[in-house]
Amino acid sequence: MNHFLDIISTTIEDLHSIIKSANEMKKARAEKHLGAPDSIQYLSDRIIALIFEKPSTRTRISFDVGIRQMGGKTMLLSGPEMQLGQGETIADTAKVLNKYVDLIIARTFEEENLLEMAEHATVPVINGLTNESHPCQIMADIMTFEEQRGPIVGKKVVWCGDGNNVFTSFAHAARKFNFDLIFTGPEALEPQKSLIRTEPQERGSISIERDPYKAIVGA
Repeated sequence: MNHFLDIISTTIEDLHSIIKSANEMKKARAEKHLGAPDSIQYLSDRIIALIFEKPSTRTRISFDVGIRQMGGKTMLLSGPEMQLGQGETIADTAKVLNKYVDLIIARTFEEENLLEMAEHATVPVINGLTNESHPCQIMADIMTFEEQRGPIVGKKVVWCGDGNNVFTSFAHAARKFNFDLIFTGPEALEPQKSLIRTEPQERGSISIERDPYKAIVGA
């Protein structure tokens, strides 16, 4: 059993394997209608719990459709419906889900809720977004980049805007995939200081350039 909780704690071999498998599955669907099943039903006879404490459009739809295309069945659950962390503990919820589902995808607020879910789950848990990170979004971004521009290793990527949870996952990816990441944006929206890594010995430098016109040069 392997959880996918964030990029930084996942091996680069597994990250490359995820993207390779996704590319193969995407190519295999090239001539299919969106409602048609995949040729290989990887999730046949599997039930997947989709827990969404936060509202979602793209993440919810893409997971739901993808699971169905792979032959799985989805169970959509909201936080209030489950009393997640309120009427019962996260650990209790995980123990109940263990008995009924084969996989858990959780979009929650606090990172601690996700980690507690994974600690007590005997089935794989996937991070669908927390306040701290959004690894699936960035894996999709890297897959798209490499489809269009080739390997991302050694490239310069510029993030313009808010140093939020999505940026955090991009910073994790920079270290794993070995590309340089530049943040440009107002000081009030800067990312966590712990993410900035400009030392030459570090894989994938992560730095701040306040001037966006300078930041984008060579990106």
